[in-house]
Amino acid sequence: MHKLDRPGAPACLARFQYGRDNWSDVAPDAKSEIWQQLDKMQQERCAYCERKINTGANKNAHIEHFRQRGRYPQGTFDWDNIFGSCNQENSCGKNKDRLPAYNHEDLIKMDVEDPDDFFLFISDGTISIRSDLSDHDKHRATETLRIFNIDEVNGPLRRMREIAVQGYIQTAEELFEMAMEFDKD
Repeated sequence: MHKLDRPGAPACLARFQYGRDNWSDVAPDAKSEIWQQLDKMQQERCAYCERKINTGANKNAHIEHFRQRGRYPQGTFDWDNIFGSCNQENSCGKNKDRLPAYNHEDLIKMDVEDPDDFFLFISDGTISIRSDLSDHDKHRATETLRIFNIDEVNGPLRRMREIAVQGYIQTAEELFEMAMEFDKD
């Protein structure tokens, strides 16, 4: 989870209107246009867990509504409410959509706030909530991890980060060993 810079809205969204259109009215060509803008923002990674997502023919991703369409239908075509998410059954957008009602204002929105202000991302994949947060922000950080099931110790993001960082740690160790073979001069 990292800070995202939202590009301009895809032009196709202007063709749709809440109350008149449904998400099912969005044709594949329009969804492709939406994905192009999401990919600019997210670099083909899930907005929540940062898992690599494929938005092409063999999709492991879906267009995600930060505020659920069922509870906030007026945000269906609102560009600021749309992210790209992985299709993991037990985390991210799919997990969020299965939960009972919650307050969306309790969630950290990555295109508005920097997750680094709320979390420490440790090299073993653990996500820790910063200790210097206000009680309100600690609650928001806790809720964000819970709602997207990317909890600090047991969530799937921890294992993914642990695996991803192993290659970097191994490279650093090899470079250190090579450096030790050289004379200090």
